[in-house]
Amino acid sequence: MMPSSPSNIGNKKNKSFTRFGLNLRQRTLLTMILASIFLASVILGGIFIDEGKIATNLTARNLSPSLQHLFGTDWLGRDMFARTIKGLRLSIGVGLLGAVGSAFIALVLGMAAATMGKLTDRVVTWMIDLFLSVPHLVTLILIAFMLGGGFKGIVVGLMLTHWPSLARVIRAEVMQIRTADYVQVSQQMGKSRWWIATHHIFPHLIPQLLVGFMLMFPHVILHEAAVTFLGLGLSPHKPAIGIILSESMKYLSSGLWWLAFFPGVALLIVVRTFETMGENIRILVDPTQANQ
Repeated sequence: MMPSSPSNIGNKKNKSFTRFGLNLRQRTLLTMILASIFLASVILGGIFIDEGKIATNLTARNLSPSLQHLFGTDWLGRDMFARTIKGLRLSIGVGLLGAVGSAFIALVLGMAAATMGKLTDRVVTWMIDLFLSVPHLVTLILIAFMLGGGFKGIVVGLMLTHWPSLARVIRAEVMQIRTADYVQVSQQMGKSRWWIATHHIFPHLIPQLLVGFMLMFPHVILHEAAVTFLGLGLSPHKPAIGIILSESMKYLSSGLWWLAFFPGVALLIVVRTFETMGENIRILVDPTQANQ
């Protein structure tokens, strides 16, 4: 009797794993559900948390982390857990506006470069290369400074600095789609460019646009926190994560380590959660992994 080959053994293991465990798509869906629940908890917590917990309370100044104050309190007696949750919600909101605007710019320029002739393609490609040649954070700081900082300055800056990479992906995808047979048939039948773009091209761009948006989101949040930390972002009166970290720097030498540690770790967890969701969405929309 012939012994089983290594490939047969591997196939048996994969079949048994699929039968008794979760396949790749099921694990991906489970991960996305858990990540969505976590992010929804942060957002809802920032909305419904009691405003009194971030009010000044001089009788509870500089308390270390405990069951009553999970992240401790600051030099004004404000609960750091409540401030952190509200700051995360604010960062997510600003990041959402910036990422949506940037994705829209990427979509418009990417489609224009691939469908409106060689001159438009050269101009858009030159703009993409120009913005990619300068670090996002430097350009963001310059734009926020020119607009006077604040909410408007940081949101506009985020919109105008994070679109180039996604625009390049969309341009390449559109150039590939427009050579398809059904697009050529529509052109020969006299369909307008707008009709072809909305009926043939845009539906195929939705997966790439969604994945690009989700992968852009964490970078937008981190850059917003960095610019706010430098004093060019949101107002100091708002409990943003960048402001919390900036204020805590002068108290670290006094041993109040929790003022920066917990907000910083919470920001990294939220950013990593968005990255995980973006990677999982990419797996779900990838046809090569449909049956894994």
